[in-house]
Amino acid sequence: MAAIMQTNAPRWAYADRVNHVELADVQPWFDKGFKDLAAAPFASLAYGLLFALIGLALAGLLWATDALYLLLPACCGFMLVGPALTVGFQAISRDLEQGKTPSLRQALGAWREDAPAVLGLAGLLLGVFLVWMRLAQILYALVFPPQVGPTLDSLLTATFTTSGGMEFLALFALLGAGLAAVVFAGGAFALQLMLDRKVGLMEAVLTSFAAVAANPGPMALWAVLLAGLVFAGMAFFSIGLAVSLPLAGHAAWHAYRAVIKR
Repeated sequence: MAAIMQTNAPRWAYADRVNHVELADVQPWFDKGFKDLAAAPFASLAYGLLFALIGLALAGLLWATDALYLLLPACCGFMLVGPALTVGFQAISRDLEQGKTPSLRQALGAWREDAPAVLGLAGLLLGVFLVWMRLAQILYALVFPPQVGPTLDSLLTATFTTSGGMEFLALFALLGAGLAAVVFAGGAFALQLMLDRKVGLMEAVLTSFAAVAANPGPMALWAVLLAGLVFAGMAFFSIGLAVSLPLAGHAAWHAYRAVIKR
């Protein structure tokens, strides 16, 4: 009977490549990521600062065009494209692991090592981001109080003090969490596989799904901690991303080493 049940149990493709980890294994990934950041501070912080400045420019654009209502969706959407931005940090951690001296130039060009797969993943995540922004616009138009002004104060007041605002917030959170869960599962280890083993897009994404499915508890904790770290960086006018994004990217490399079999 046990053999029959095992045969009929669902099995992810590439599940044989995955290690099982525990909740206690998650914290050391951040410790090792911090050591990588300390070992290559210029390359890591300069690469992170680049994306922090892009975030500031995007926020300034939304402010200047009276589209502040898109600021929250854009910040949350950053989490959807985030995996594609960390390839440089993965390269830095890989070089440190191999005893090489990392550089900003190598980090910026890391995507070229498996360009078709990396660009494919980036294009896929960008598509999800654009769909997310459009859904947020539709949700805002359908649910949010129409008489709200374009200022930040009026938006915050309407969001937390009106029934329409609270309904928007609840639906926004549910929709965002669903998309983020799917993107995280497919992207948690995809870039590392592309960089380390030069695998194709489909193989990398399916292996990442298998890893998350095999370790639901630790991966849920990992996702929450990563999101908290990145949002903490955004809270400091996006400049905090110059530190939080490198730490998250380096830690992701060590998560990959722990979860995916060599």
